[in-house]
Amino acid sequence: MNSSEALKQLMFIERYPSVKSMRLAAEGWRSDFQTLIAIILSARTLDETTIAVCKKLFEKYPSAETLSNASRNDVEKIILPINFYQNKSKYIINCSKEILEKHNGEIPRDFDKLVSLPGVGRKTANVFLAGKGADAIGVDTHVSYISQKLGWTKNKNPEKIEKDLMNLFPKKHWKEINSSLVRFGKTHTSRMQKDEILEEIKKIK
Repeated sequence: MNSSEALKQLMFIERYPSVKSMRLAAEGWRSDFQTLIAIILSARTLDETTIAVCKKLFEKYPSAETLSNASRNDVEKIILPINFYQNKSKYIINCSKEILEKHNGEIPRDFDKLVSLPGVGRKTANVFLAGKGADAIGVDTHVSYISQKLGWTKNKNPEKIEKDLMNLFPKKHWKEINSSLVRFGKTHTSRMQKDEILEEIKKIK
């Protein structure tokens, strides 16, 4: 796979009818804080579920200050539809406290500082940074699956996939990869249908 072929395939996916119209969990929030919390909660959870839950959560706890003072039991009740809600309730409360104590209430735009926050892993940090215009690639299950199917990577380890994609695509396209592939992946819920379309995309040279 060469960079030119991969870029043509990515551009085809970006032009796919549903790709620009679908809201993802990382989008549409009033603040960096709400964006980061939504991304943390979205792991292994449908975007539409995350968005609905976060709307309720942010009505009561709109800021790091308010969420840091929340009771874990109350947060658990609100985010109950989220997968792993018990662990995530602990993460987002502790994350809020560290944002206040270590970063003066501001969300850092630095990768190493982000991943030091409770609940923030490599994928979460990169999705956040890409959403804020930085050159970063968040590798989740959609990105992993589609990248392997299209021959963009032979690896299954997310960090190795991230490096392969960085080597394959020009830097100016990195921030588009996660959102485009996630939207495309969510459009086709049938794996058989998805694989048929990906086989056609593989023919684009």
